[in-house]
Amino acid sequence: MGASLLDQVLAETLDPAYQQAADARAARVRAAAEAGTELPSGSRGRRVAHLLVALVLAVAGLLAAITYDQASAGAKGRSQVREALLNDIDRESTNTDTLTRQLDQLRTRVDRTRDSALRATTVGQVALSQLATAEQAGAAVAVTGPGLAVTLADAKPNADGDPVGGRGTTNAAGTVRDSDVQLVVNALWAAGAEAISIDGQRLGPTSTIRTAGQAILVDLKPVSSPYLVSAVGDKDALSKKFLADREVETLALVSQSYGLRFVFAKEDHLSLPASTPSELHFAQPVPVTSSPAAGPTPGG
Repeated sequence: MGASLLDQVLAETLDPAYQQAADARAARVRAAAEAGTELPSGSRGRRVAHLLVALVLAVAGLLAAITYDQASAGAKGRSQVREALLNDIDRESTNTDTLTRQLDQLRTRVDRTRDSALRATTVGQVALSQLATAEQAGAAVAVTGPGLAVTLADAKPNADGDPVGGRGTTNAAGTVRDSDVQLVVNALWAAGAEAISIDGQRLGPTSTIRTAGQAILVDLKPVSSPYLVSAVGDKDALSKKFLADREVETLALVSQSYGLRFVFAKEDHLSLPASTPSELHFAQPVPVTSSPAAGPTPGG
C-alpha cells in the first residue's frame, strides 16, 4: 500500500486538476495557432510583459553605454588638454633656456671687453677692483666652494589619486610653502652663508621668494619640489648654526608630523651660478676724487 502510494506520487508530479488545466490551455494555444487567431488574453499579457522587460533592459544598457562613453570622452579630453599645456610649458621653457644661454654668452663678452679696457689705466684698475667687490656682494658672479645643501620636498601623495590627471592627492599641510623656503634661506644667511641658490637659481640682494597659485617663484621663475637650497660657506659652521636655529627646529618637527622631506648634507664642492642682474633704470657718473681708494657713490 505504501509502495503503490509512493509510486503514484512520483508518477503524478502535478495535481490532476492542474494537469487538466495545463492540457486544456495547450490545446487552446495549438488550436489558435492552426486557425491563425490571436492568443488568449493571458498569454498576450505575459508576452507584452516580457517585451516591456526586454525594452527596459535595452534602454538601461543604452543609457549605461552612453554614460560610459561620455565619461571616457570627458576624461580623454581633459587628458589631452593637460598634455597640450605640458607641451606648451616644455616648449616655452626650452626657448627661455636658450635665450638665457645666449644672454649669458653676450654678458661674458661684454665683461671681457670692459675688463680689458679698465686694465689699461691705473684708475681703471682701481675701478675694476671695486667692481669685482660689488659684483661679489650682488651675486653677479658665479661662486664655487664647500657648503651645505638643504632639501625640502612635498609629502608623498595619498593612495586615492586622480584617475583623470593620474596624480595622487596631497594634503595641504604636506605641501612645502614659500614661507618654508624663506625660513631655510634666512637661517642659512644668519648662519654665515656667502652665497645661496634655490634649484640652481642664485639669490641676490633683490631676490624674491613667493607663491603664485600653487607654484613657488624665485625671482618670477617657477621652482618645483624637491627644492634644493645650496649655500656656500664653512660647511661645519653652517651646519652647526643652521641646526641651532629655533625656527629650523620647528620646521623639522612639522616636517615629521606631516610627512614633508627635510634633509641636509655637508658638501665639499658646490657650484652656484651668477644671478640675473636687475634692470638698470638710471645711473649717475662717479665723481673723481683725489683718493684712489674712495668708492663710487651709490647709483640706481
